[in-house]
Amino acid sequence: MPGLKAPSDYSQEPQRHPALRINAKDPFNAEPHRADLISSFVTPVDFFYKRNHGPIPIVEDLKRYRVSIGGLVEKPIEVSMDELRKLPKYSVTATLQCAGNRRTAMSKKRTVKGVGWDVAALGNATWGGAKLSDVLELVGIAKLSTMSSLGGMYVEFISVDRCKEEKGGPYKASIPLRQATNPDSDVLLAYEMNDEVLNRDHGYPLRVIVPGVIGARSVKWLDRIDIIKEECQGFFMQNDYKMFPPSVDWNNINWSTRKPQMDFPVQCAICSLEDINVTNNGKITVAGYAVSGGGRGIERVDISVDGGKTWIEAERYQKSNVPYIADNDLASEKWAWVLFKAVVNVPENGEIIAKAVDSAANVQPENVESIWNLRGILNTSWHRVLVRKESSVAKSSL
Repeated sequence: MPGLKAPSDYSQEPQRHPALRINAKDPFNAEPHRADLISSFVTPVDFFYKRNHGPIPIVEDLKRYRVSIGGLVEKPIEVSMDELRKLPKYSVTATLQCAGNRRTAMSKKRTVKGVGWDVAALGNATWGGAKLSDVLELVGIAKLSTMSSLGGMYVEFISVDRCKEEKGGPYKASIPLRQATNPDSDVLLAYEMNDEVLNRDHGYPLRVIVPGVIGARSVKWLDRIDIIKEECQGFFMQNDYKMFPPSVDWNNINWSTRKPQMDFPVQCAICSLEDINVTNNGKITVAGYAVSGGGRGIERVDISVDGGKTWIEAERYQKSNVPYIADNDLASEKWAWVLFKAVVNVPENGEIIAKAVDSAANVQPENVESIWNLRGILNTSWHRVLVRKESSVAKSSL
């Protein structure tokens, strides 16, 4: 792509915040510490997780940069950033989550393959850009279309980014045309993040944002958009990010038996506490995030201080001074996470658990064993931390 290139090595990587927890250096994959993640409803760019598959692309000449839109359309075009900025601009607050979030905890039960993420491989940002439904009208595809005039039923996003999984080819993914052309799906070609120009780690100059769907489909550093007949055949659609049962291992896996993962299930995690905590206080604040895919709201977050025998309901919130109501357009951001908080008595020597329920009454599974899968994706089991009173620790050491 003129004006935008993918480097062959990691010598020109951008600077990152020193507080990030680095899970892999080349390519760079990192997440914030738990407490930093929930310091605000909108995640600061510096603390938004970084998920990469190769060296970060470099913009050499923004004026020469174009996105090609073609495939099964009657009038393929190339669009500049100036032309995109002339289209109506929309702002969408949406949570992006890596499908491998909480993989480390799953791997402790049984080894899985992938980057070892804690609970912070996600972030909530306000994205600014043009709606994909408006952009596709430029190539003759009307809003709410399920098929183009030439038989295209999927929209494929192709990056400038090169990765080893594609044998040096570009990262790519697709979504159904019916989703891309529906204005209510809020799929964006985004050029801003939190009211600033995208930075290099997050897709500068242009990326896709597909709200409510695993982050792997929100392709960064856009090169081409193609209308295709069948879903993308790239590695990350066909040979990765699929949900298999615990009985499948690397000896009997058949990738073609499962569809690519799109929506993510209901999820929550405690971020005010680490896996093991010692305190001398009688009460402790349990705070974190809850989120569900597909635009589903969070109906409640339940907290237990006795290992799941009894439960209390946590406070949920998004906007300041606006009571959160799930699936209410005036009181909630449907694509965004919900923060929660509860003050509880500290058990003498116990486990604190959080689980969320979304507006479709989906609830997190109790144990990781029932959802274990060889790629370690979608660990949405109850989140558990241990808390011990300082007096109990002192007695046990005598």
